[in-house]
Amino acid sequence: MAKPGYGKRSAPGERPRGERDFAHLLPRDAAVAAYIDRLPDGSDISVKTLAKHLPYGQCALSTTLNRLQDAGHLRRGSECVITDEVMFWVTRTFFSRTAREHEWWNAYIRGDVPPDQPQRPTRSRAFILLAALGRTAPALSLSAADCVRLEPQVSEWFARGATEAELLHALTAGLPSPVHCAARLVERRLRDKLPPERVLPGPRTVLRTLECGECGVPGSPEALLGGLCRRCRGPVPELPVGPPGTVQPPGVRERMEAVRAGLVPRSERTYR
Repeated sequence: MAKPGYGKRSAPGERPRGERDFAHLLPRDAAVAAYIDRLPDGSDISVKTLAKHLPYGQCALSTTLNRLQDAGHLRRGSECVITDEVMFWVTRTFFSRTAREHEWWNAYIRGDVPPDQPQRPTRSRAFILLAALGRTAPALSLSAADCVRLEPQVSEWFARGATEAELLHALTAGLPSPVHCAARLVERRLRDKLPPERVLPGPRTVLRTLECGECGVPGSPEALLGGLCRRCRGPVPELPVGPPGTVQPPGVRERMEAVRAGLVPRSERTYR
């Protein structure tokens, strides 16, 4: 395992593990990717540590990690983490079993990752508790519409750290007899007995940034296409210059420069 704040971080929204997750990669890259995929979060996946556990040298592993980055499985960067006492930067290596496009990684770094595919609607924890309330206290049996309407209030209880047992006790203890309107009684108890907000300890990420996979220079996701900075991606091919709709044949610019270099200024000409 890496030191606290370092090591592997799994990307969210992963598909179930399968035999052909890395079939599109070269054999060595696929083997390294499968090994990293099985490691838990926080594992040291630096080149030096991987070389101790895999039958490849550090240079080969460095090349492989760069190819995994280019294929959309890996990004290197940092996160700004804040606690109650201090704010600090930690190094992260983000890994995704599912190959991601550059736009997906940009969204992930911004903290705004859309789901890969629509999820089937499921009942929330709050709805399930309300729907089953009548089993604990038959007088508090609710309709489906009542459960939907009261669901946000129960969710707020859970957000403040309340357990199902605490909620059931607050709703069912000391019931009047008879209960004239179960939904109204539940609504009032949820409002009147709402617990105070609980401050949960622990660090939380407030900012992320990426680093070039080749030279390590930090930069925004938009500047690091494919995980590489502009200098490491190499020069952009120069487009031919000419009138709109025309393409210069190769070598024209060089010949013109040679002709210009051979011209003699008018003041220096010798006439015979």
